[in-house]
Amino acid sequence: MTQLEGHVALVTGASRGVGRGIAAALAAAGARVYASGRSVQQADLPAAVERVTCDHTDDAAVERLFERVASEAGRLDVLANNAWGGYERMVEDGRFTWPLPFWEQPRWRWDAMMTAGVRAAFVASQLAARLMVPARRGLIASVSFWAARKHLGNALYGVAKAATDKLMADAAHELRPHGVAAVSLYPGLVRTEAVLAAAAAGVFDLGNSESPEFVGRAVAALAADSEVLRWSGQALVVAELARQYGFADVDGRQPRPLSLADV
Repeated sequence: MTQLEGHVALVTGASRGVGRGIAAALAAAGARVYASGRSVQQADLPAAVERVTCDHTDDAAVERLFERVASEAGRLDVLANNAWGGYERMVEDGRFTWPLPFWEQPRWRWDAMMTAGVRAAFVASQLAARLMVPARRGLIASVSFWAARKHLGNALYGVAKAATDKLMADAAHELRPHGVAAVSLYPGLVRTEAVLAAAAAGVFDLGNSESPEFVGRAVAALAADSEVLRWSGQALVVAELARQYGFADVDGRQPRPLSLADV
């Protein structure tokens, strides 16, 4: 694995799933890692990871988080935005609402995705940039998905992921003169706790799936790349980055990169 000794990383939404995997992989690569989330104290993370309870819809709490990182570590090299909302309460009153057309979608889902997802990434990226720009280095990576480019699930999900990609693309434009990179990351089918439970019920085929740590290895590879600005502003497929940088998943496999036609 790429070594990141001396680097400081913050991973939001790290209580479980992809965020937990990113935090674990960055720690394994040698970075000092802060992991934030509402239930992060109970997360299955390496002992060295510094857990900070934080609700990313609470600006004051997020500001305290960044103040702690700046005070204790004196720098921030990597921000991985994984905090998200809107996946909860997929079944309401016995009805599976996730795939409904936009005119039947519950309005709280829009607020959840835009506030706990897109806005949370904006606020964290804003505070990260204030530490990275003076240092003229840094990487901001936001977890996104193909729904930004193709209808997957529901219209609200697509709008939120498209907004995430646009945030990273425009942030990258403004950050480039200061040596800071910003990218979106597209994982494949990730073996999160929820996906594994669904696979056990026959919902998913895990043949080309990825571990949560695989996404973290992509972040680590980007963070260690002295020419990371070549990727800035782009939406990057995690499995394709594995081919570019030569890393494998935790089980030694090399998942096949997906394309828009695959999803």
